[in-house]
Amino acid sequence: MASLAQQFTGLRCPPLSTSRLSNRASLLSSPKFRKSSSVVSAVAISNAQTKERENLKQLFEEAYERCRTAPMEGVAFTLEDFHSALDKYDFDSEIGTTVKGTVFMTDANGALVDITAKSSAYLPIQEACIHKIKHVEEAGIVPGLTEEFVIIGENEADDSLVLSLRAIQYDLAWERCRQLQAEDAIVKGKVVGANKGGVVALVEGLRGFVPFSQISSKSTAEELLDKELPLKFVDVDEEQSRLVLSNRKAMADSQAQLGIGSVVTGTVQSLKPYGAFIDIGGINGLLHVSQISHDRVSDIATVLQPGDTLKVMILSHDRERGRAEEMAQTFRQRIAQAEAMARADMLRFQPESGLTLSSDGILGPLTSDMPAEGLDLSYVPTAED
Repeated sequence: MASLAQQFTGLRCPPLSTSRLSNRASLLSSPKFRKSSSVVSAVAISNAQTKERENLKQLFEEAYERCRTAPMEGVAFTLEDFHSALDKYDFDSEIGTTVKGTVFMTDANGALVDITAKSSAYLPIQEACIHKIKHVEEAGIVPGLTEEFVIIGENEADDSLVLSLRAIQYDLAWERCRQLQAEDAIVKGKVVGANKGGVVALVEGLRGFVPFSQISSKSTAEELLDKELPLKFVDVDEEQSRLVLSNRKAMADSQAQLGIGSVVTGTVQSLKPYGAFIDIGGINGLLHVSQISHDRVSDIATVLQPGDTLKVMILSHDRERGRAEEMAQTFRQRIAQAEAMARADMLRFQPESGLTLSSDGILGPLTSDMPAEGLDLSYVPTAED
């Protein structure tokens, strides 16, 4: 080892020349060298991009050829399987068929409904509700609503189906009316029109006809317009679209529950010099001026106004004059006197147990029978609007 170290110690390397180093550095930094190196780099990048484009082109060409020659290659199901899957979700699109769908969009004219059919379905605004509405949202029809619809037609322009909720609601309304008739129930109906034979009232969304002979008061059709009447069913005929009602039958039932001494709530209808006429659930009664206050009332308008609501007590049923006298419960000081008057009236007139309103709109003996000649149904409008 010592001899080897001595050999290396004897070696001598010539020092590096600073001039040679400076010449090499100046060569690398010269513009000519930089230009040649950048050209080499650009050529390398360009070649890589060209090669990538060629690879992509080849992939597209191969994919196109597969789609042209073997379109189902690599697909887990066949075209027959696809059509079979569609048939599973197909349904009978005949008019009158009930289908289930989900609203996914609404507009000013109606709503688009997804019924999982091959074509779309549309619900027009006029078929969205049994009542007249200006926008489907008024009937609670909003995106996301799932409901049953009935197919009522097809739009030939785009092969879309036309749906209806209104038809289903009419079926339910008729069923409800039949049930109420079987129960002999009293319902409220709003008068919305009239003709020569009577008035038209809305009941359960249907247009019911009330002949003038079956209206307990002598009010004109104009006076009854927009008012609610207590009604009973006379005829419920869905096949003929006919709904006939009676106000007299409903009033007869209501009056049977009113006896002398009954305290009820009434609304002032009109004022006269001798008293105020009070509406008690469709029954007209007279609140005499002497029964309004323990003080003398010279002008009833200073005490009561049409539309005022007050509690009154039935004092008597005047069969001969056809008047139901009442007393406002507010004036408790007059109750004793009212009872004395009621007893005197009972002895003098001997009223019957029941009451009804005559054709003159006054209270008298109870009668709820139909006319002997029957009802004139020549003016009955169709129940469905």
